Amino acid sequence: MKILTAAQMQAVDRATTERYGVPSLTLMENAGRSVVKFLHQRYSPLEAQEIVILCGRGNNGGDGLVVARLLREFGIEPRVLLLADPKSLRGDAEVNYQRLAQSGLPQTVPDHASWQGIKNKLGNASLVIDAILGTGLSKPLAGFLLGVVRDIPATFPKAKVVAVDLPTGVAADSGDLIGECVRADASVTFTAPKIAHVFPPACEKVGEWVVRPIGTPPEALDDNPDFYLSILQPPDLEWLVRPRELEAHKGSFGHVLVIGGSVGKTGAAAMAAKAALRAGAGLATVATSRSALPVVASLGMEIMTEPLSETDSGTISFRAVEEGILDSLVEGKSVLAIGPGLGRDSETMEMVREAVKRYETPIVLDADGLNAFAGCAKKIGVGERVRVLTPHPGEMGRLTGKKTSEITARRLETTREFAREHGVTLVLKGFRTLIASPHGQVWVNPTGNPGMATGGSGDVLTGVTAALLAQYPGRPATEVTAAAVYLHGLAGDIAAQEYGEVSMIAGDILGALPRAFQEIKRQLHC
Repeated sequence: MKILTAAQMQAVDRATTERYGVPSLTLMENAGRSVVKFLHQRYSPLEAQEIVILCGRGNNGGDGLVVARLLREFGIEPRVLLLADPKSLRGDAEVNYQRLAQSGLPQTVPDHASWQGIKNKLGNASLVIDAILGTGLSKPLAGFLLGVVRDIPATFPKAKVVAVDLPTGVAADSGDLIGECVRADASVTFTAPKIAHVFPPACEKVGEWVVRPIGTPPEALDDNPDFYLSILQPPDLEWLVRPRELEAHKGSFGHVLVIGGSVGKTGAAAMAAKAALRAGAGLATVATSRSALPVVASLGMEIMTEPLSETDSGTISFRAVEEGILDSLVEGKSVLAIGPGLGRDSETMEMVREAVKRYETPIVLDADGLNAFAGCAKKIGVGERVRVLTPHPGEMGRLTGKKTSEITARRLETTREFAREHGVTLVLKGFRTLIASPHGQVWVNPTGNPGMATGGSGDVLTGVTAALLAQYPGRPATEVTAAAVYLHGLAGDIAAQEYGEVSMIAGDILGALPRAFQEIKRQLHC
């Protein structure tokens, strides 16, 4: 599902009218109808609700006037307040004002004095529809409307607030808050979500959001290469839960080689390998330092292990490359997962850089596999080879030479720019994890929770990503990686429901992977 800016949404609406022949008045009618349908679904019986609709003078207010008229057609009498002079209405909003007039004009509240005279009479409202301002806001609220927004919590102490498109005061094009705004319990937006629906802290003001179609044909969104930002939804993952072929065997689903683990850090490599198997890989092998191998082998009966030459500190030595051992191990493997529990010995870092340069095999880099490229990120991208990087903001800072605060301040721009510059698929982990392709497309992941901020969670993601790349070599690597991130986050959400965010550990995420697959099937009604 595409995520649009306000300007992109306006362009889509224009194209819908001019190119596809859907009148703008019809789009507004459909928007109002979508809101009414949502209200019936969520707050029935509406006849029992005391409803107040706050309308501005623009198209968002026009949507609210449609809602009011349609509710009246259902025999429901909302209180409709127009926070503007009716003479200021233009276009479709003015048309819908006149249509509403046939069943009774809205009450006009055009200024601060009028609002002060009425606000104390609204306290019994149980449902407030915020149709004051929509997606066009570019500067903080001021004056009369700011006063109304400030008064809403005290004026409607018992009411649920449903925003039309976006809560008033929230700017569509930013996750940042530019000023005071309405806090909604739910928001009904149209055609596509906007940036503010998805990214914090603005998304905290939006509440639960739903997207409703209003007549825009899908090709109006899909045919525009400038619409590079999308949010993952279950329909995007239908391919992930298709039945396997009856004649399939373990070789059909790929062989993941995890290069990682060291003395004292054996669990990370074993966790990644077990996650690869849980995510469907046919085979998983851990290649680790000779001293670490017995512990890794004891952590999973299904995991194969291979010993590699080691440094004095118990990490993998560069001799594993020089002796040709790594070459023979990589041969025939579907995907390499490099980094979990690897350690930062200089020899080990040199081994990682050589492996990334040397092997054609798709590679997932995480943890110390990423740290090997601190200050030399240009060495990661090699032609058309598949390279997937999964840093958290601190690791991303080391890759780019920037402070973590700089990374978090420009997450979207940084992720997209790095992926394009280096020709890699980049996963920048965190709330609303981002997945960027070498060609500039970016996916936003909606699953996951703060309980996943626990040691080993990233190792599970590494294993899941490697497993899906191994199973679906014909699909674009970024699409497969995005599916892995969604699945990993969904498993985390399932684990949080069972254990709580405070108590869950990475093993709980790993254990929830089978239920995550089943949940996707349920969401798709498979």
